[in-house]
Amino acid sequence: MRRRRPGDPLAGARGRLRLFRQATLLAVAITSLLLLLVAPWEAGLAVDVGEQFPASEAVSTISVEPNQDLPERGDQGPEPSEPIGQAAAEEAARTLETLWYGMYGNLPKFLVVLGVIAVAWVLVQLVRPLLRRTLKRWEKANAVVALFGIVIWIFAAGISLSVLAGDIRALVGSLGLIGLALSWALQTPIESFSGWLLNSFKGYYRVGDRVAVGEVFGDVYQIDYLATTVWEIGSPGRGGFVQAEQPTGRLITFPNNEVLAGTVVNLTRDFPYVWDELTVPLANESDLGLGMRVLTDVARELLGPHMSRPAHRYAEILERAGLEVGVAEEPQVFVSMNESWTDLTIRYLVNARERRKWKSELTVRVMDELKKEKYAGRLINVYPRRQIQFIGPEGLAVKPT
Repeated sequence: MRRRRPGDPLAGARGRLRLFRQATLLAVAITSLLLLLVAPWEAGLAVDVGEQFPASEAVSTISVEPNQDLPERGDQGPEPSEPIGQAAAEEAARTLETLWYGMYGNLPKFLVVLGVIAVAWVLVQLVRPLLRRTLKRWEKANAVVALFGIVIWIFAAGISLSVLAGDIRALVGSLGLIGLALSWALQTPIESFSGWLLNSFKGYYRVGDRVAVGEVFGDVYQIDYLATTVWEIGSPGRGGFVQAEQPTGRLITFPNNEVLAGTVVNLTRDFPYVWDELTVPLANESDLGLGMRVLTDVARELLGPHMSRPAHRYAEILERAGLEVGVAEEPQVFVSMNESWTDLTIRYLVNARERRKWKSELTVRVMDELKKEKYAGRLINVYPRRQIQFIGPEGLAVKPT
C-alpha cells in the first residue's frame, strides 16, 4: 500500500482531490436515489393535476397582437398588471396543493415501508439470541450473527425501495447505477468492511491477541465493522514512549482494510509462545566449550521447567501441519564468529507476553555466573573499545603527550 511521506505537498493535494472526487460521486448517488423515489410520484401527479385542473385554467397567458409595438430597449415598459400577479399566486397555490395531494396519495406506500422496517427490526431482535444460543462458543459465531443482521436490513431496504419506486425494473436499473457510484465514493469503507468479513471467517486475529499490523503493534481490544482498536505495545524500532514489548497505555485504531493491503503478524493466535535469544560476547581467548556449558546450565536451571510443555505442544502443531519436527525441549547455546570476538547465543522458548521478564532475569543470572572467581582468565567478557591513533608529520604513529 502506498504511504504518504510526511511533509509531501503533492501527496496531500492528491489526498484532497481523492476526497473531493469521492464526495462528488456520493452526492451524485444520493441525488439519483432521490430522483428515483420522486420521479414516479411526479408522473402520477401529472395525471391527477390534469384531471383536477383543466388546461384552460392551469396557466394564465398574455397575448400580444402581431402588429403591436413593443417598448424600445431604453423604455421601462408597462408595470405588471394585477391579474398577472394573481395568476402567479394561484399557480403557486395549485403547485403546493398538488404536492400535498401527491404525498397524501402515497401515504399507503409510506405505511408499508414503515411496516417492513418494523418487521425487520423485530426479526433481527428475535433471531440474534437464537443464533447465539445455537452456535454457542463457536469462534465465528459473532461474525455469523452480525452478517445475518446486515442481510436482513439490506433485504428490508430493497423491499422498501421497490414499494416506493413502484416499478421493479426501473428500481433494479437505477440501483445498479447508484451502486456503481457508491462503490467509487465509499471505496475505503467497503474495503474495510471486506477486511472485517475476511478476518471474521479466517480468524487472522481476535480480541485479546497480540498482533503487529503495518506500523501498529499491540493487543487487540475491539473489532468493529470498519476499524480495529488495539492497546499499543512498545517495541524497538517502532518509536513511542516505551522501547520494549510492554503496554504504553495508548489506544490505536486502524482501518480493517489493512488486513487486505498489509501484513498481519499474530504472536498469540494458536501458540502463545515465541522463540527468543540472548547473545553473550566472549573474547576469542576464552574457553568456548566451557562457556557453552556454563550458559546452558544457567538457562536450563531458569527456563527448563517452563519450556518443556510448550515445546512439546509446538512439535505437535508442526507435525499436524506436515512441517519439520525437531523442537528442542531445553534451551540451546549456539556459537558464531563476530568481528573480533565470539558470540554465544542462548535460544529458548517463552510466553510472548513475558518475553522481556525472562530475558531480563536470564541476563542477570548469566552476568553473575561469569563474574565468579573460578572462571577468571577462562571466560573473558568483551566490552566496546575505541582506539585513537595519532599520525605524525612523517606518517608514523606517535603517542599523545
